Amino acid sequence: METFGEKAFDLYTSIPTSVPGIPGIEIINPYNSNKIKQLVKTFYTKFFSDTGERIFVIGINPGRFGGGITGINFTDPVALRDICGIDNNLGSRTELSSKFIYEWIVRMGGPEVFYKSFYLCAMYPLALVKNGKNINYYDGKEILNFFLPAIADLFEQQYVLGANKNIAICLGKENLKHLQKLNDIKGYFKEIILLEHPRYIMQYKLRSKEEYLQKFIHITQMLI
Repeated sequence: METFGEKAFDLYTSIPTSVPGIPGIEIINPYNSNKIKQLVKTFYTKFFSDTGERIFVIGINPGRFGGGITGINFTDPVALRDICGIDNNLGSRTELSSKFIYEWIVRMGGPEVFYKSFYLCAMYPLALVKNGKNINYYDGKEILNFFLPAIADLFEQQYVLGANKNIAICLGKENLKHLQKLNDIKGYFKEIILLEHPRYIMQYKLRSKEEYLQKFIHITQMLI
């Protein structure tokens, strides 16, 4: 039987290397690189070499300085190297969402503990960029309508990696709206808990970061 990590690696590295898009929108597929594939394989081998289910923590789509570089959701090169213990030469630029997420992970006991119970994923697993800036899959009706079929397909493929069917965590109100519509059709999760998106916290609520961290820790400790 394939492990959670083996299935995840196979899924993400099988996303077509050339993805058709909308004019003006760049879709970043880090899995085009053999170097990134090896880092991703190392990550999933280290933390997901079992067949256990995880509670999904569902983001929007990766940022260009986090998962858009490393191929690992909410994980920038610094977090991958310094916290996950996986050396890389992808630079030292950090990403706001990754910084919050990995502070949460460290407070929960570190990646070895955290990843036994939780899995960080995204509604759409590739980074989207317009005019050199990150965008979300729902930023505009045309963009949303274009990506909805791919989101439905790729989320289904992520779900069968080993999602806990009772509960999931969704990051961001707008993200929840679209996840809930999908859940209403497919019945993936019995309950979805909403938490604030880390990017929002780090960009607009930085003075209250500790309060948000305590909220994340309290809720997730109750689930394991």
